[in-house]
Amino acid sequence: MHDDRLISLAYRGRVYILLLVIVGVMTLIAPNFVTVGNFANILKAAGINLLAGIGFTIVMISGQLDLSIGSAMTMGGMMVIGLEPQLGWVGSFSVAILCGVVVGLVNGFIVAKAKINSFIVTLGTMIIVQNAVFLYCKGGTIPAGTFELSDWFQHPVAAGITPQIILPFVVMGVFAAFLRLTPTGRGFYLVGGNQQTAWYAGLSVQRYLIVAFVLSAVLSTLGGAITAMSEAGANPTMGDSSLMTIVAAVIVGGTSMRGGKGSITGTTVALVALAALINGLSCRGEGFEVQLMASGLVLASIILYDAYTEHRREVRRGRKPDLLKEFLHSR
Repeated sequence: MHDDRLISLAYRGRVYILLLVIVGVMTLIAPNFVTVGNFANILKAAGINLLAGIGFTIVMISGQLDLSIGSAMTMGGMMVIGLEPQLGWVGSFSVAILCGVVVGLVNGFIVAKAKINSFIVTLGTMIIVQNAVFLYCKGGTIPAGTFELSDWFQHPVAAGITPQIILPFVVMGVFAAFLRLTPTGRGFYLVGGNQQTAWYAGLSVQRYLIVAFVLSAVLSTLGGAITAMSEAGANPTMGDSSLMTIVAAVIVGGTSMRGGKGSITGTTVALVALAALINGLSCRGEGFEVQLMASGLVLASIILYDAYTEHRREVRRGRKPDLLKEFLHSR
């Protein structure tokens, strides 16, 4: 029984244990890993994908997938930089967010109303948006016309922490509280856990699914826009590598692919852990292929651990017929 409690505790806190292990190992083997500036770089790398990760977590909690988040990030960056000379920062930012709303509505309505699998829908959206971006920029990088906003985003507030780092984590706190503390936020868990039960409880399942996809697209677009404004430029592949990183972080962070379970906090810690892993390997001079393999090993380890934990639960369920015998014997 004591072992089961320890296993259960380790399962619930596995993403925090993973972060501590990665930071501990990299502290020992990676030169210049433990510096204030490097920790700021880790948070910056995690923050780049954090907003899209929040949206993807909400969609997965709702029992769906959104493969278009990387394309939405690229679209947001391209729109805010490309339209700034004509519309100004406020105008180009507004258009970028509006484009995110449109993408989210398209995904949400097709999934919720037409009942088409979200994997297929968002795969198609991903391809369409990505190609639209390539047509818009003609396959080239678009530089910002001014650097004042970039300088503000990159200006350290304290200990190397910049507004580019602060903003995504503030948004994370807002949405984490929304999901856990409000009836509307908890409704996403009910919809993802059992749509029939959610319907009996008076929730509009279709509305929740549409809102989930809109939030995912808008947050992804916002993340891409903030990154582009901070870096004073956008390129047509800026969101390509984000999808797999975010999917890995959301799963490692404890969100179930079957829906109804997960947390934005877990996703955030997982993103920081993966960023620390990549950063530490980079400090050691390891190449991209080693970094990619290490991330894959972490994801595989978590999946295997989840399978082992689920197996133990099934074994314990199989022993329940003996509970009466154990109870009588104890008396």
